[in-house]
Amino acid sequence: STVTNRAYVAPSSIGEEIMVPVERVTKELFGDIPVIPIMGTGATDSQPFRVIGIKAYGVSGIMGDPNDNRAHGKDERLRIKSFFDGQEFLLRLTKRLTSRPASR
Repeated sequence: STVTNRAYVAPSSIGEEIMVPVERVTKELFGDIPVIPIMGTGATDSQPFRVIGIKAYGVSGIMGDPNDNRAHGKDERLRIKSFFDGQEFLLRLTKRLTSRPASR
């Protein structure tokens, strides 16, 4: 079926329960770089979750070269190290978010 009329749903709020684990994992893997929440343009897969009250966020952990951005181009690419660092970031973040609060 085709979804034609999507209900507007406000973005999920970003509180300490999300930001603290993201900042800690970022520091572990990438050092002292700032974590800055952004809202990107384009579509999202999280809208159906937010409609029913489930907070949803997008995060990748993939660091790229800002001077070599080829996203969605015919020569799209990323560094192999960035790919594996992104996997490690998501693994660690998932463990923190699903662990007991004291260990986050």
